[in-house]
Amino acid sequence: MSWTRFKSNFYHNASLGLSLDISRMPFPDGYLESMAPRFAKAFADMDALEKGAIANPDEKRMVGHYWLRAPQLAPNAEITAEITNTLEAIKTFTTKVHRGEIAGPAGKFRELLVIGIGGSALGPQLVSHALGRLKTGRDKLKVHFFDNTDPDGIDYVLKEIGSRLRQTLVIVISKSGGTVETRNGMLEAAAAFKAAGLDYPKHFVAVTGVDSKLDQTAKREAWLARFPMWDWIGGRTSELCAVGLLPAALQGIKIDQMLAGAAAMDKATRKASLRDNPAALLAAMWFWATDGRGAKDMVVLPYKDRLLLFSRYLQQLVMESLGKELDLQGKVVNQGIAVYGNKGSTDQHAYVQQLREGVNNFFATFIEVLKDRNGDSFDVDPGVTSGDYLQGFYLGTRDALSEKDRHSITLTIAEVSPRTLGMLIALYERVVGLYASLININAYHQPGVEAGKKAATGVIALKQKLSAALQSAKGDAFTAEALAQKVGGDPELAFKILEHLAANGGAKKTAKSPWFESTYSA
Repeated sequence: MSWTRFKSNFYHNASLGLSLDISRMPFPDGYLESMAPRFAKAFADMDALEKGAIANPDEKRMVGHYWLRAPQLAPNAEITAEITNTLEAIKTFTTKVHRGEIAGPAGKFRELLVIGIGGSALGPQLVSHALGRLKTGRDKLKVHFFDNTDPDGIDYVLKEIGSRLRQTLVIVISKSGGTVETRNGMLEAAAAFKAAGLDYPKHFVAVTGVDSKLDQTAKREAWLARFPMWDWIGGRTSELCAVGLLPAALQGIKIDQMLAGAAAMDKATRKASLRDNPAALLAAMWFWATDGRGAKDMVVLPYKDRLLLFSRYLQQLVMESLGKELDLQGKVVNQGIAVYGNKGSTDQHAYVQQLREGVNNFFATFIEVLKDRNGDSFDVDPGVTSGDYLQGFYLGTRDALSEKDRHSITLTIAEVSPRTLGMLIALYERVVGLYASLININAYHQPGVEAGKKAATGVIALKQKLSAALQSAKGDAFTAEALAQKVGGDPELAFKILEHLAANGGAKKTAKSPWFESTYSA
């Protein structure tokens, strides 16, 4: 890695406060120039997307997350008005909550419970963790999450809230209103409020599609408020609509600065010039590193505790968007890029050993934050701070990987702030869009996720049949195979379901040897 190569492959944007170093990706001379025709098409595809082209032919819908931070660019006045009106409604509602004009039976709301899954949780969790108590030392509302249908996880959060449930505001997020995990979390939360003698609709807010099941429930039960989700916003790109902005604003985070950062990044990444566009440079590096077919994984290493959840956020954004069986012509391509990561310097005591000396099946993305903390640091050694050590570990790890021909990208931002987080969100949204064009796939649908949901529905249906069969034959005991045959189900699935039932009091198990001769009864 020479200084000359670094100088020629280092992107710096002073107005954004962002730098990108691709010099440690040893692409050959002329590579970027050879990609010009592909990127001409990718830039044109992105331009059409922002102008309202049907980007998701499966669902015949537009994809317009870029309009959220530039409503004037929306393809019609109706969408522009929806975005601006919703933003104003979020601010008005938030102000009333903070002032206590909208309150619970015990006064001002002090706690916030967000119920969602996937993009309806990962974005808000990232922002909450990255920006919470950033400068004031305390948040307006303390945020908690139900982001799964795990009963123990739900109980853990409810115990954490404890007696403060009386001061808890709840946001339920589901575009369709039919997402089972979110519905279950809503029902569990409602049950907890009822058990505490509280009228839960006076605490609940919905973020959902207009006239969805959730929207109808919120209207019928007179919830505190309802905020829209639109069909042109996908879950993994929903952080800068009500999904993410409402929880962030209630927490006390400056959402206008997040939107401004995203808008500034959008402007920079619209440039139809590969070398002058950080999103295009990243997409080009992904394409080179993975041979355009996901041949290597992407390890994300943010050297900042506040960005711990960024790798999880990117996991969904990248893998759900790019992990596709078919290309746009219906050809089987099995595309995707696997993403994983933790944080520096924690990684150096976790899996950097393998990254340096194990299988070379990855490329790394280091995320460097220049500002260490708000306020002064003291010396842990003469003339050396904890932040100096953090930078030393990042630079040392990067060099250690380079010595073993392990390739890396470095993304540098000035500080963690609402503006810079908005920039990072917008940057990677654009990278995904450009890369999807390069490899000719649809980044905006998720048939694999839907297949999993359908399979889960089948499991629940079989569980109900098995339970009914046991109840109708009280006193009789069955092996999993026999009971499966009785109800016309798969014996392996029946075995797993019956084991779960037995562990939770829904069936009685009599263990036998061999294990598959064990019996189950009501």
